[in-house]
Amino acid sequence: MANTDFSDNIIYIGADDKDLDLFENQYIVPNGMAYNSYVILDNKVCVMDTADRRVRDQWFANLKKALNGRAVDYLVVQHVEPDHSANVAALMAEYPDMKVVGNAKTLTLLGQFFHIPGLSFNFITVKEGDTLELGSHTLKFFMTPMVHWPEVMMTYEESEKAFFSADAFGKFGTLDTDEDWACEARRYYFNIVGKYGAQVQAVLKKASALDIKMILPLHGPMLTENLSYYLDLYNTWSSYQPEEKGIFVACASIHGNTLTAAEKFCTMLEERGAEKVVLADLAREDWAESVEDAFRYDRLVLMASSYDGGVFPVMEEFLMHLRDKTYRNRTIAMVENGSWAPSAARVMKSYVEKFKDINLVEPVVTIKSSLDIESEAKLNELADALCK
Repeated sequence: MANTDFSDNIIYIGADDKDLDLFENQYIVPNGMAYNSYVILDNKVCVMDTADRRVRDQWFANLKKALNGRAVDYLVVQHVEPDHSANVAALMAEYPDMKVVGNAKTLTLLGQFFHIPGLSFNFITVKEGDTLELGSHTLKFFMTPMVHWPEVMMTYEESEKAFFSADAFGKFGTLDTDEDWACEARRYYFNIVGKYGAQVQAVLKKASALDIKMILPLHGPMLTENLSYYLDLYNTWSSYQPEEKGIFVACASIHGNTLTAAEKFCTMLEERGAEKVVLADLAREDWAESVEDAFRYDRLVLMASSYDGGVFPVMEEFLMHLRDKTYRNRTIAMVENGSWAPSAARVMKSYVEKFKDINLVEPVVTIKSSLDIESEAKLNELADALCK
């Protein structure tokens, strides 16, 4: 269970959704999802974001318990995505004197999503560097557009040195999930935020000037120890540098012959001392996990069957995801299979050529139906080239 008792005055009021199967209706979340929200108790009471509508009742119950009869003076909306802002209107109805705090884009998007009566009259617009005094606590606002929506902002509380990081430093899974942080944080980062590496780098630059004692994201555990570990990982990820030396083999096989060749190729790589070799059958494994592994390692091998004059669709879908997440700065090799008119490599190359800072390894290996002596020899050449 993640520690939610990190402060006497900043209280966790978020809620876990253990029944959710697809986050954003696309990412498999076997351990559900945490929707984080916080309330700061001072002379003025300030709520930091709300939560998803699926956990509305639990969120309100947590808020009421923390308030212990007090009213809410401010609601800071750092991110308007509905899994964090679904309860804004209900909270305004509950506390009609409450002021909503956000930037100009926050107001626009809240209006588009929720059409809240009177919102503009109860709204305080902030910009970069503005502060909000609550008593002994002072909030300072930082504009962080496109991490990963245009209205996103983050907040630094000066007295307790708490950094409210919106979706940054979040992960999949509920707070009571016992698992390594990096695995699901990595999958979360590359699939949700990964396109916006330059913007994340800008956030890290701002954060480096702050004395941060705790990072409080909108998903996943509160980070209160060894913060350099999380900051360093985010720096690696957002600069598109490989996290580890290793080879990720992404395979798209129709009848199994390409997969058999991929398994043999992985053995070749291991025999040559490759630091780590990971094989994914793209037709059967979570595509978001495959995107994560493609970014995690410094080398990628694309092995696919030809299909209808192109490439087997799961490979093209995988490449589309890499393109959309700004895949770059990697070494890539390709293997195609085709029985009469091999075409997979042509299509795969059309994507790879658009990636930036890519080293394309030769030879491109062609298998005709199934692995034979000639194509096996070519795979050995390719293994040599990848492991030299």
